[in-house]
Amino acid sequence: MQDILQEIVAHKRIELQQQKAIIPPATLYANVEQLLADNPQPRRSMRESLAASASGIIAEFKRKSPSKGWIKEEGKPDVIPASYSENGASAVSILTDEKYFGGILRYIRIARPTVSCPILRKDFIVDEYQLYQAKMVGADAVLLIAADLTQEECSTLAKKAHELGLETLLEVHSEPELEYVRENIDMVGVNNRNLGTFHTDVANSYRLASLLPKDYVLVSESGISNPQTVRELREAGFRGFLIGETFMKTPDPGKALADFIAQVTQ
Repeated sequence: MQDILQEIVAHKRIELQQQKAIIPPATLYANVEQLLADNPQPRRSMRESLAASASGIIAEFKRKSPSKGWIKEEGKPDVIPASYSENGASAVSILTDEKYFGGILRYIRIARPTVSCPILRKDFIVDEYQLYQAKMVGADAVLLIAADLTQEECSTLAKKAHELGLETLLEVHSEPELEYVRENIDMVGVNNRNLGTFHTDVANSYRLASLLPKDYVLVSESGISNPQTVRELREAGFRGFLIGETFMKTPDPGKALADFIAQVTQ
């Protein structure tokens, strides 16, 4: 079986070449610098939001996945993220990969005026160009996946993200990837899904819990569908819980989120 992550990242690099041909890096960077100068935005800290929350739910706008196909093809970026925000999400994650996850970068721009909590750009970030894109459309934080990057690449991207006023969520899946936890990382996420095979096991969060640094906000990602699991993971030290399919596969994702939070905090 071909490693799905390798396939996705290879395609991402092709996409980036196409995007840079349309909007050259120098143009994008200048536009972002002008945006920062003209419109200093109030800081929406995902780290602080998760740390202060009784539930810590990061509700994800995820229309499709490589393993499941379409989850909610009709899902609208001007409806579901707003509903998440209104129903108690500590943060909203918006997938911006088109081919494999049915998202586009513009979804963040569409959702931003309707969402009061922090927005995470969820994508396979391998180039600083994508950080400038995230800032341009109104994201507050970006995902950096250790399996996509060398340690040096990850450190360089994390530093640039901070320079742009973006927080960083570093995603790890195994013990060796804990070495990626360095300066300019704000949150550390354990992905319970192996990105090479897409096998999911929440036990991965428990396995790595004792090895994770205690001075970071810890996030458990993928495969969470039971409020009791969230309560148990909180006891293990986690403060953020990235959940997408559990909500997106229902008729009303916002209501599903509200019901889930009520069970977590009861």
